[in-house]
Parts: sequence; C-alpha cells; structure tokens
Amino acid sequence: MIQETIVTSINLNGVPHIAPMGVHYLNNELIILPFKPSTTLNNILSSQTAVINYCNDVRIFAGCLTGRKNWELQAAETINGQVLVNTLAHSELKLLRIEDDEIRPKLFCKSVHNVNHAPFTGFNRAQYAVLEAAILCSRLQRLSLEKIETEIAYLKIGLEKTAGEHEWEAWGWLMAFIEQHKYEVKKP
Repeated sequence: MIQETIVTSINLNGVPHIAPMGVHYLNNELIILPFKPSTTLNNILSSQTAVINYCNDVRIFAGCLTGRKNWELQAAETINGQVLVNTLAHSELKLLRIEDDEIRPKLFCKSVHNVNHAPFTGFNRAQYAVLEAAILCSRLQRLSLEKIETEIAYLKIGLEKTAGEHEWEAWGWLMAFIEQHKYEVKKP
C-alpha cells in the first residue's frame, strides 16, 4: 500500500526539508523511495531519521511542488527531526536498511514514535483532485501535455463541486505551474 504523505528530513546542520512523497507500507516497515539525486535522500542517509506527516491540507502538497516550502515546523519528540505543525498525525522514523538503486533507492524505516494531533474528518473530492494534480505536476517532464490536460479536465469536475478556499488556492498554484511549463516547452 502507498500513502501520499509529507516527508520532513534534516541535514547535518539541522536545516529541514519538506517533500511530498508516496510512502510504501510493508509489514511493519515504511519504505521511502526518493529519487537520486535528492535532498530527501541525502538528508535521510546522513541523519538516519525522517518524519512522515499525515496531512489533509493539500496546499502543502501543491506548495512544495510549486516552490512554496515555508510551512511551520516544530521539533520532533524522540528523534532529531522536524514535524509539520499543520498535520493530523506524524510518525518519527529511524532508518533500518537501504536497498540501493540507480534511480530510486529503497529506504526501509521503522516508526519509533507516533502522535495523533487532530481527528481525521475525511477527504472531499477537491482534496483528491489537488493531490492528483500535484502528482501530475511532479511528472511534467515525463508525460505529454495532452495527457496532463485530459487528466486536469477530469479532476476539475470534482474540484468545482467540493472545493473550499484551501483547495482553490492549491489548485491555482498548480495550474500556474503547468502554464509555466507549457510556456517553457514552447519557447524557441
């Protein structure tokens, strides 16, 4: 099973990094698969820790992909790491082992501390639409513009029916990001 989460990691100087990432769950382990090269990979390898933030504020997913990474953090409770303040729950992780790969190494982690901060009250279709649009934005270099536009048109149906202020804000960031990509692709 894969859960879309926000991974926070820190470098050896304590500088935090926030990244949306699908985390795999297998038995009692959490598997993080960052691409090479990446800040998340470097940070986890050096610190041997990470935090998985379970968050329903889709602005954080969209914001991280569009250059908005100023989200409030606080110190983790049992590891040297940072937790998103605006998260429903978090898991503090320690790195167990690595399966290296040329593109995406598997970082097998165990949860050493879990905290619930607020109740999960469910997702609306707009949150799903923004999350899926964010995933499309992360793959702009690998997908055709036609595929992206088709998917966006479908996702917009649920957005228009159920979105609140946060979802519209996040959607706007993502659409501007896609438009900038289209502009860059068409440049001579």
